[in-house]
Amino acid sequence: MTNLPLNIDLQQILLHWMNLAILTGGLYFLLYKPVKAFIAKREDYYREREKEAAGKLAEAERIHAAYQAKMDAADDEIHQAKLKAQEAAQQSAEEQLNQARTMAQQLLVHARTEAEHDKEQILRSSQRELRKLAAEATKKLAMEKDPFDHFLDLAEEGAKHEEC
Repeated sequence: MTNLPLNIDLQQILLHWMNLAILTGGLYFLLYKPVKAFIAKREDYYREREKEAAGKLAEAERIHAAYQAKMDAADDEIHQAKLKAQEAAQQSAEEQLNQARTMAQQLLVHARTEAEHDKEQILRSSQRELRKLAAEATKKLAMEKDPFDHFLDLAEEGAKHEEC
């Protein structure tokens, strides 16, 4: 064996290098490859899970957007229905008001005609009564000697009738 200066044995160095190479190779095949395969498999698993989560998130966002669109459409429908109901209620109120006005106008016309009719009847009745009284007064005046006394008697009778 050759000894180099500083007491270095070349054979020993080569053996150590060989031991190191065998140990490194053995560890590579026994530990590094399986660990690397396990880590790669785990990375693939988590990538797949991330893709699934992203897909589910996208699906949830799509469903949320669809529900939001349906809610907006429902809100619009409700708003339109409210507007239609308000318009219908206002139109109905206007129709009822117009009908009430028409009925009031008809009642007013009817009341006026009845009042005119009653007025005419009262006038006719009072004219008949006046004619009757005038006829009776002329009869009594023609039969009695003092028409002035008779007129006063009739006036007193009329005053008594009015008081009752």
